[in-house]
Amino acid sequence: MADPKGFLTTPRRLPPRRPVDERVRDWDEVPAPGGLLPIISAQADRCMDCGIPFCHEGCPLGNLIPEWNDLVSRDDWLRASERLHATNNFPEFTGRLCPAPCESACVLAINQPAVTIKNVEVAIADRAWESGQVTPKPPDRLSGRTVAVIGSGPAGLAAAQQLTRAGHTVAVYERDDRAGGLLRYGIPEFKMEKRHLDRRLEQMCAEGTKFRTGVDVGTDMDAAELRARYDAVVIAVGARSWRELPVPGRELAGIHQAMEYLPMANRVLEGDYARPPITAEGRHVVIVGGGDTGADCLGTVLRQGAASVTQLDIHPRPGDERTEGEPWPTYPKIYRMSAAHEEARELAAAPEADVDARVFSATTVRFEGTAPDAERPHGGVRALRLIGARADGESGPGTERVLRADLVLLALGFRGPERDGGLLDQLGLELDERGTLARDASFATGADGVFVAGDAGRGQSLIVWAIAEGRSAAAAVDRYLAGSTTLPAPVGPTDLPMTA
Repeated sequence: MADPKGFLTTPRRLPPRRPVDERVRDWDEVPAPGGLLPIISAQADRCMDCGIPFCHEGCPLGNLIPEWNDLVSRDDWLRASERLHATNNFPEFTGRLCPAPCESACVLAINQPAVTIKNVEVAIADRAWESGQVTPKPPDRLSGRTVAVIGSGPAGLAAAQQLTRAGHTVAVYERDDRAGGLLRYGIPEFKMEKRHLDRRLEQMCAEGTKFRTGVDVGTDMDAAELRARYDAVVIAVGARSWRELPVPGRELAGIHQAMEYLPMANRVLEGDYARPPITAEGRHVVIVGGGDTGADCLGTVLRQGAASVTQLDIHPRPGDERTEGEPWPTYPKIYRMSAAHEEARELAAAPEADVDARVFSATTVRFEGTAPDAERPHGGVRALRLIGARADGESGPGTERVLRADLVLLALGFRGPERDGGLLDQLGLELDERGTLARDASFATGADGVFVAGDAGRGQSLIVWAIAEGRSAAAAVDRYLAGSTTLPAPVGPTDLPMTA
């Protein structure tokens, strides 16, 4: 503990963001360049080096947070990077994308603002890359065993890197044309620039991991044949079966799932399109769904130059403080404002703006459309009708409202892995009662040598859980192949976040 009184003398301070009117005109990351390092050592000093650090419990990776906070406060960045990478394969991803349940579990957060753990994490990771501390770590020798990983999201990448470093020959199969899964095509560039992903993939290639992109296992390749070619298979295909909104008018043109819309915006930045096939430019947009994916849509819509935008959340507006039912150290449902919401609020303050960024307690009743024509045989969406929802889920009288909409984006979450495509049937896999892939305590399915990691088995979750599951599944595969393992297994398949 570098400064025993740091948490008493130093207030919580976040790095500055670029001005809204600047950042909505480009796709660069929101934080101001160079704004983090001048403040981060003092912020690390606020860590109390607790005897029982509950931040460890808040993070499923078991990150050694007090240790690398102390090292950063002493300007020992090399050892801080070593501590950070000991538990997290991709801290530059989590430092940008994780909602930081570790901060909600920070002991200081009992009665003060928490340590800025997430910002310290990303500062360590970025500085490690910039100083050349992150290098490939190929195995000393090969085991002679082979593993196929299906899916290249955070769970698949973590499993692949761990298994490659353990000496196994690993090939990652990805149905998209580039590796990264939702990190590549689901996460907007303004939240994480893809250069961070690309350099990690380069590191993994240098370590010996092979990538087979553009291969949809179960469709382009028989999954059973793939299993026969490898000694083990890890399924990390995510939970990409999206939730629907079965209300009248759903068939109208102009209503799209978020994961139809967001990848196209990312592909423009990859150079695949000059202009996305689905764009918000000049259109009146309604986003149905109040979660992170909805916020990603909001930030993307603003950058594409929508004429207006409204985001609907079926839940009531959360309070600003924890409730008695969500005590420390659980991750509370409180009112949070993302960078995209900040952008929408500031743009709404302009006299010429037509932005109503967030509407809470809103239930969509139906969509209204234009008359059918040759181009749109079912007609196109022109409005969304909603009603206010009470806390008990019932509608409130006199709360009906009509929103103009010629583009509607559905961001309602995901149910589990996709059922079509042949992967499940060809391997004889079963679904559990939640609609996710059934597995035992060692991440193994009923098919010999086939394991499941990440959202495909857990359901829709956070990036830290995906990486933790990838690491744990890798340990299970290593044990299956070698009889024992020294790889870490931070979580089990049935572990859950802390709740009251």
